[in-house]
Amino acid sequence: MSKSVTRREFLNLLAAAGGTAAALNAGTALGLLPGSAAAASLDLLQLGATRKQVAILGGGLSGLTTAYELSKFGYECTVLEASHRCGGRILTLRHGDLIDEIGNRQYCEFDAEPHMYFNAGAARIPSSHRNMLHLCKELGVELEVFINENKMAWVQDDNLLGGKRIRNIEYTTHARGFMAEVMSKGMTASEMDAPFSEAEAETLMGMIRSFGDLTMDNVYRGSFRAGYAEGGFLEHGVQQDIIAFRDLLRTNMGRMLLGANEGDTGPILLQPVNGMDMTIKALEQRLAGKVRHRAMVTAVQVHDKGVDINYDQDGSSHSLQADYCFNCIPTHLMVGIKHNFPADYVSAMKYPRRGEAYKAAFQAKERFWEQEDIYGGISWMNNPSGQIWYPNHGIHKAKGVVLGAYDYGGGMYHTVMTHEERVEAHLHDGEKLHANYRNLVEKPVTVGWHRMNHMLGCSARWERTRGGWSHAEEQMYHTLQAPVNGRHYCIGDQMSMHSAWQESAVMSAQWAIAELDKRVRAELA
Repeated sequence: MSKSVTRREFLNLLAAAGGTAAALNAGTALGLLPGSAAAASLDLLQLGATRKQVAILGGGLSGLTTAYELSKFGYECTVLEASHRCGGRILTLRHGDLIDEIGNRQYCEFDAEPHMYFNAGAARIPSSHRNMLHLCKELGVELEVFINENKMAWVQDDNLLGGKRIRNIEYTTHARGFMAEVMSKGMTASEMDAPFSEAEAETLMGMIRSFGDLTMDNVYRGSFRAGYAEGGFLEHGVQQDIIAFRDLLRTNMGRMLLGANEGDTGPILLQPVNGMDMTIKALEQRLAGKVRHRAMVTAVQVHDKGVDINYDQDGSSHSLQADYCFNCIPTHLMVGIKHNFPADYVSAMKYPRRGEAYKAAFQAKERFWEQEDIYGGISWMNNPSGQIWYPNHGIHKAKGVVLGAYDYGGGMYHTVMTHEERVEAHLHDGEKLHANYRNLVEKPVTVGWHRMNHMLGCSARWERTRGGWSHAEEQMYHTLQAPVNGRHYCIGDQMSMHSAWQESAVMSAQWAIAELDKRVRAELA
């Protein structure tokens, strides 16, 4: 008699074999996990003759989204942006652009060609981020596919094969083969057979064999999936040499390589054509006359009937009175601005830490990666530079821009260096993947987000431990999410339990807008 597998057992098995993303998708299909609702346009109360003044502090994505949405329903919006540009951590660098990093002020010297740009901040939009994609569609922002994982890209670790670079496909194919062999041997144990009928067990064995390309005797003897050593088209192919499992285990990048397309990077990824800031440009076009650049907020005072804001612009002091205020200034900066927020609100603002992030890029004199059969995607290095990204656009043109370093877990390593030290470090690291790298690239830019003016850090980090959110953290989060006196709203991806994504910034704005709409409807009822 067959023994059924519970849904929970099935999810545990699926998570072990297919990763977190597979388990989440299956859980949604089985009704065990909530699915995200389809994005839809906000349905707010049209104010008509009633006028409401709204001050928006910060021209990041959440601030511009708030101004855009509220303006459609009759709100008078004013955006105060401290920088010379809007977008916050959405920063696309082109010829002549300023990198306003404190102590490392630079101007981008890339060639003035449409495809010669670098997304120094946000760079990817998962196809599951429906609200961000809905906004792009509504704004008419054209999108194209972003290639995240490319099996033809390289993997390099000094501990692996004496530092020899290998293709991603070689590492992942052999790793899966040996892992599948281990799984197949484990399946012969009675404790593994017990939950399945004979037919079910054979089906699972077939899946394991297919996963690792095992022989019928459940042994991994290499696979053409790793590519051909020679031939394969007009002649029979010769299989690549197997890399021993013990050698594959010498690098700690295996978990990263085998899980590179899980979670938010699991779905198809997209990017706006001509740069990530095309969304910001489209929003600014629709907010013409409503955005004030170089307007640095100096005080925020909330009272029963509204919010008073003081700011400096072009050497002069100004004031702005508003009925409501939406604030996406990073909380660690806002606590240093004069205000009258409640004590528990201030404590909550002080709590989130700022994630470290660092990026660098070079203009390539020629598209050398295409000569190595690489079109888009990421090569991985076990060194501080971490990654090299190849552009998804401009295929077969003369030049391109490559990301030469991305450190999102310990970005201060490079941030504390001089610009020249950073560049030399990336050239040294990049030569391990591309032997003539130093002579193939030029015109570097480096971006340490902990020193970027008006931000001084990257995405907010609420959790202090890996064990998940504590009760105190949850309380502080909801304290900061609630409006002060129903007048002041804190927004941005910092007001999200999944920070660092544009989707989070858009959704935080939508939540605050919807909450405001309830209050306005009640007032005007």
